[in-house]
Amino acid sequence: MKEFKKILFPVDLSQSSAKIVPFLQSLAGRYGARIHLLFVARVFDYFTSMYVPHPSVSQFEKEVIEGAEKRLYEFADESFKDFPGTKTKVVAGDPSDEILSYIEEHGIDLVVMGTHGRKGLDKVIFGSVAERVVKASPVPVLVVNPFKVSD
Repeated sequence: MKEFKKILFPVDLSQSSAKIVPFLQSLAGRYGARIHLLFVARVFDYFTSMYVPHPSVSQFEKEVIEGAEKRLYEFADESFKDFPGTKTKVVAGDPSDEILSYIEEHGIDLVVMGTHGRKGLDKVIFGSVAERVVKASPVPVLVVNPFKVSD
């Protein structure tokens, strides 16, 4: 059986992320795995083609990343204090691309991520990060619908 020594948990820092934590803790505990938490801040390059001063967009992105780093550290401390060596990282970019890059760069063995379960027009407009990761990931991906999980 495959050993999962590095588990990636891409988070959006919402209540949905918190609902998935028990699954991740169970898996990491069972396999003695190191947890990697990743938050991807969407880039706002497309605003620069409109009349929005570039420094405003850059400053906003910087503030989003700084805020996300602070919140990610808090989330790690709250949820994974019993898992020493938990790694955290905040990056800017397309979420699915950044998740797939992180898998390759860090030798991840398993991805545990949530899905918003969008359907119809919402899925067409917003897409599905989980779906893109599942289709392109070189490692297994466990997708959890946090809205169907009982507390």
